[in-house]
Amino acid sequence: MLIKESHVDVEVTANGKTTSMRIFMFHPTITGYPNARFPGVLLFSEIYQVTGPVARFARQIAGHGYIVAAPSSYHDFTGPEPLAYDVPGTDQGNEWKITKTLESYDEDVNQTVAHLLSLPTCTGRIGATGMCLGGHLALRAALHRSVSATVTYFATDVHCRTLGPHSGPITTADAPPNSNHTLDLFNRICGEVSLIFGIKDTHVPDTGRDLIRLKLREAAVTFSWHEFAWAQHAFIRDELSKGRYDPAITKVCFEVLLESFGRVLKTELGAKEGGEGEVEHFC
Repeated sequence: MLIKESHVDVEVTANGKTTSMRIFMFHPTITGYPNARFPGVLLFSEIYQVTGPVARFARQIAGHGYIVAAPSSYHDFTGPEPLAYDVPGTDQGNEWKITKTLESYDEDVNQTVAHLLSLPTCTGRIGATGMCLGGHLALRAALHRSVSATVTYFATDVHCRTLGPHSGPITTADAPPNSNHTLDLFNRICGEVSLIFGIKDTHVPDTGRDLIRLKLREAAVTFSWHEFAWAQHAFIRDELSKGRYDPAITKVCFEVLLESFGRVLKTELGAKEGGEGEVEHFC
């Protein structure tokens, strides 16, 4: 299976402002089958936009038979070019991450999903994935009715409600009044979610992971949970990860993604009937 790479620029309107968002496309092709159809996957990047490691991740996914759409999240402020993996790039990305509104993030999802669904080569089944900021955005994309499978890598700012403009972290289990934070909207998730974390990740501490898991259970979300003992933040990034890249754990995590997407997005299950079935409690 080969990959055709392209991009499309779409208009996004949020908070009364219209900007152009570039979506980088990674489309699988099979020689001799020009009418082949594939599920779509939204891929959200770190705070640096669509960098080399993100593009390589997209190609890996596309190579298994998925149309991958990677939006440039910071179109509100700049062009689609990636930020550098250095101090100025990190500072700029962290600033824009909390300046951009949740409404703008949500409209990015709407427009990216709409583009995938407009493709005659898309089956209409949609998944989402991403790392760091992108892990959070993928989890937030799971709130969209068209997204039926989501795999998140070390999703940041979920447990403390610090994505978008905010006055400070809020780590309580109870939702603030009229909250639009992802943590407080899990009851909108209709699909299946797989969450991946490193226990050594200082961005999402033990208490933060525990809170996310608690809220998922309270919302009766169908989810899988994966924690790796020695994994640190950015452990899947194969470039400038400050010594934290772990290829062995990265491989295991990619198998988690393939299992989830393959079962949920590729399998023709038909309409769901009945309950979850009886769980047997004996050897």
